[in-house]
Amino acid sequence: MLTNNLTIFSMRQRFEAVAFALGLAIATTARVQAADVTLNESGSTLLYPLFRIWVENYTANHPGVNITADATGSDAGIKKAIAGEAQIGASDVFMSDRQSRENPQIVNIPLCISAQMVNFNLPGLNTEKLKLDGVVLAGIYSGKIRDWDAPPIAALNPDLKLPHQAIIPVRRAEGSGDTYIFTQFLSFADQNWSDQQGFGLTINWPAVSGSLEATGNEGMAQTVQKTPYSLAYVGVSYSKVIADANLGTAWLKNQSGNFLLPTKEAVQAAAAGLGTRTPTDERLTIVLAPGQDAYPLINYEYAVVSTKQASPETAEAIRKFLTWSIVPSETNEGYLDSVHFIALPPHIWDLSVAQIQNIK
Repeated sequence: MLTNNLTIFSMRQRFEAVAFALGLAIATTARVQAADVTLNESGSTLLYPLFRIWVENYTANHPGVNITADATGSDAGIKKAIAGEAQIGASDVFMSDRQSRENPQIVNIPLCISAQMVNFNLPGLNTEKLKLDGVVLAGIYSGKIRDWDAPPIAALNPDLKLPHQAIIPVRRAEGSGDTYIFTQFLSFADQNWSDQQGFGLTINWPAVSGSLEATGNEGMAQTVQKTPYSLAYVGVSYSKVIADANLGTAWLKNQSGNFLLPTKEAVQAAAAGLGTRTPTDERLTIVLAPGQDAYPLINYEYAVVSTKQASPETAEAIRKFLTWSIVPSETNEGYLDSVHFIALPPHIWDLSVAQIQNIK
């Protein structure tokens, strides 16, 4: 579906996009090389693998710009951008209404679209098609569903012989955009969860016997790997880590009642209708996007940036880097494919470019 949308992104617009990026590069090269600029990026562990790729390739061709990337979690990324401790805060979610009111100079700029997996370690069953939905996951993380062969799970998986073993739910220890996305999915699916826990970068998790905490997506994947009968939510950029550990990935029920894996096609289907729904400030929840083939756990990956930078050189370097990162090209498509992300649909790309140009 995203491919169909791209047909309306005219050749002229694509040419102008690339020409703009190249023009910006030429105009800034002499200035940046004369006085090196350092940009600090901090935040989302889901976005971190892509930022590492971007930084390595960008700095190799722009020797006057130094960029550091640090996986600290979305909550920390937003706070560091607000405090001026990071020029780019990486986040899986946009700033809260309160943060936006108190910091009108900070913008939330989507750079791409990602997804979240639900992974499990069921000895002998990790290659099987395990189906889960938001109600069951809310039950697991609230402690109401304790065993893998509990009736609600068995009802979704009549062809699987599930073990009578306690489920070990794993959750993030730090403020996390992954937690925000996952708990929002639970809130949308289960009214009791919405009323009692809600969603956020951090929440008051129910006390569940045997549950574990882990830091970052890498920590979540490692904890599931070493803990039989565990289950966790993990960013899709860690798909290779999950595959190498021989862990299972659940098929999740979408708004239309279909069960899907976070394939590129399923994420593209979820992203297909975002153009008409996304406001100019691009603060939008896209969990449970409508569509028969839409994967339910997707999100914008944001650069949280102040429009008022310390110097014109710094502002220019940020604009140049962020524009380079989202310019439509086969190279950028390859970077996104390597971490299982997808590019912004054309209309969203236009909105992000407009926001980038406001950085001064």
